[in-house]
Amino acid sequence: MARAATTADVFNAIAEARRRDILSLLAEERSVGELVARLDCPQPSVSKHLRVLSDVGLVSSRRDGKRVLYRTNAVALRPLHEWTSTFQHHWRHQLSRVKARAEEP
Repeated sequence: MARAATTADVFNAIAEARRRDILSLLAEERSVGELVARLDCPQPSVSKHLRVLSDVGLVSSRRDGKRVLYRTNAVALRPLHEWTSTFQHHWRHQLSRVKARAEEP
């Protein structure tokens, strides 16, 4: 079976760990230069990842003079949030078990 393109949807786009790092950093607006410095990653690589994230709508950008500033698009994260929330009952169950075990005499 052929692998889906990384730009096909948000799930494929975030399969790459570096892109998840970029999304986390873009909770605050940043330039490519700031991302390069924070990630200690070459500029062409950061730009490539930003392009993939932008293509699926996970990142938005705006011009500020000569700079382009990027930020995570929270609305586009909704499908990820909705999908992971289907598993939330598993996490709550685990926390309840840990609490019960910790409170055992």
